[in-house]
Amino acid sequence: MAVAEDIDRATDSQQDWVAEQTRAYLASGGTEGHVNNGVHVLVLATTGRATGKPRRTCLIYGMSGDDFVVVASNGGADEDPAWLKNLLADPSAGVQAGTRRFTARARVASSDERATLWPEMARIFPLYDEYAQKTGRTIPIVVLTPQAESEL
Repeated sequence: MAVAEDIDRATDSQQDWVAEQTRAYLASGGTEGHVNNGVHVLVLATTGRATGKPRRTCLIYGMSGDDFVVVASNGGADEDPAWLKNLLADPSAGVQAGTRRFTARARVASSDERATLWPEMARIFPLYDEYAQKTGRTIPIVVLTPQAESEL
């Protein structure tokens, strides 16, 4: 079960540029890297489904009410990203968005929710539409709901 505190001890993405972005983001306490090229970015920590160890990555996000919304695009690859597979196995996640750090519960958006959220996320990051055309899978949208201490 990943929680907010796992962000500091998690293993970085295997993609060097993502790992560097994540380390710089966290080194600044979230003041640098939160807005990157005009889009908002968060750090997500999940529990590795095979290892049980915390893993972290940076993701573009949007908002839906109090919930944070991320897209499991994997650059348009035909396979879901590892972080999504981890969340499907254990939906508890640590999140840092700017200077705010919290534990969240993740869920894949329903078809109806996705119909509303996809255009908004594609407006934030237009490459999502290109990624969707590159793959035969329906790219999942994940909703991250911050949890109160009493819900953990």
